[in-house]
Amino acid sequence: MTLTDVSRRAKWSLGLTSFLCVTILGLTATAQQGRSNPAHKVTFMSAKSTPLVALRLVFRVGSVDDPNGKEGLAALTAAMIAEGGSKDLSYEEILDRFYPMATGLTGNCRKEVTVFEGEIHGDNIAKYVPIVASLLTTPRFSKDDFERLKNEAIDYLSKNLRGGNDEELGKWTLQLALYQNHPYGHVDRGTIAGLRSITLDDVKAFHKQYYTKQALELGVAGNADRATLEAIEKHLAGLPSAETEHKLLPKPEMPGGLDVTIVEKPAASTAISIGFPIDVTRHDDDFYALAVANSYLGEHRTFNGKLMQDLRGKRGLNYGDYSYVEDFIQDGQSTFPVPNNPRRLQAFTIWLRPVPDDKAAFALRAALWELDRLTTEGISEADFEATRAYLLNYSKLWVQTISRRLGYQMDGSFYGTRDVVSEMAKRLPKLTVNDVNAAVRRHLKTKGLRVAIVTKDAETLAKILKSNAPSPITYDTQGTAEQILTEDKVIAVLPLKDVSVKIVPVAEMFEK
Repeated sequence: MTLTDVSRRAKWSLGLTSFLCVTILGLTATAQQGRSNPAHKVTFMSAKSTPLVALRLVFRVGSVDDPNGKEGLAALTAAMIAEGGSKDLSYEEILDRFYPMATGLTGNCRKEVTVFEGEIHGDNIAKYVPIVASLLTTPRFSKDDFERLKNEAIDYLSKNLRGGNDEELGKWTLQLALYQNHPYGHVDRGTIAGLRSITLDDVKAFHKQYYTKQALELGVAGNADRATLEAIEKHLAGLPSAETEHKLLPKPEMPGGLDVTIVEKPAASTAISIGFPIDVTRHDDDFYALAVANSYLGEHRTFNGKLMQDLRGKRGLNYGDYSYVEDFIQDGQSTFPVPNNPRRLQAFTIWLRPVPDDKAAFALRAALWELDRLTTEGISEADFEATRAYLLNYSKLWVQTISRRLGYQMDGSFYGTRDVVSEMAKRLPKLTVNDVNAAVRRHLKTKGLRVAIVTKDAETLAKILKSNAPSPITYDTQGTAEQILTEDKVIAVLPLKDVSVKIVPVAEMFEK
């Protein structure tokens, strides 16, 4: 399937409900570092066409605020709020109250924010809000819940992440490599040593310091009116009032060549992640040009990207090949990113999932070759037009629920823009192919990269990479196109320059 074919299929009509969006009680937030705006923020989106109310409470506190030596404190505090009960109700009692309302509350700590979200039928909002507010303002903070949730976090790192999910293991290995000696440089859930050092008093103090009115942006969308909004605010009045500080973020360390971390573990295949930090966020004009280039290269779990078409489609190398111009967390089983994952610093990354061990070096070279072609040759006019049309339509699917639309609207206040879908609808029609190719030349590169690999035979792969030995590919079936075989000969000897390799046993990952 060509990009033009994809474009034709993407030109559908999306009848999206029109929301009234009003931001009140505060100035627009920006992505500036340093002291946050002391005004309380509320995003209200009324839609009487739905019976549901979506609620999002986004606090400007995340894993970036973990104290040194207590990595995981922000995430553990969020878990204690969402899954630990309130002063008057145990967690089990809260679940009993949520069940007949067919609702709940999730809490997720990310790099820069912590998000609590729930969705409720409008008829039950008056019963739902006081419970949610009590979790945030007067958490139970029981010893039993603390031990349970702390052990769950340690198990996630030591068992789930190390042993059960090589894709996430590779992703986090790359994150740690990208942000060495940096506030971003640990898993959001923490480190094993950091979690073990955290006490219940640490959690209580962290909650008191960071869960303030000034740190909160309240989001309400759906079948709600101003009276509902005022009632929610009244229940949240118990949050303390205090100005918040945000860490100044240094620039990440940049490697000179190809800096490779190989995690060695028993695995049926090899996971590869590639990336480097970029100085572009949704606040910047170039972000929207890079979004087009990224969609051309490899939108998450779609088949329109060159990586997916060439590595999987034409060569059958693996399951999926994707690229990203900002941090990506998949929303459940969808193909879409979660809202409310804003960052002051972003990275360009490529994921290859999963690759047969004997084809790992070739797959790495193939991804670098595709990136090199993008940076040196750019996108053609025809591919630009097809990709832009695709992205204009595809991005509208990111906001197909009231909760997701609310989340993206709230992200806009972090970056000092409108929501990203509205920005794309405004900006992409004005972009030219020259704009996109110029942005690619300014921000993307093939030198000074970090690579994270999860594989069972680290020494063999390390020798291939460090020696720059050719990595020819053989196919199990006949009939591979002559053009592909010709390209394979070029890819197999693609120079790997200034390669440094570090091998880490999986048992040592995420210890500290």
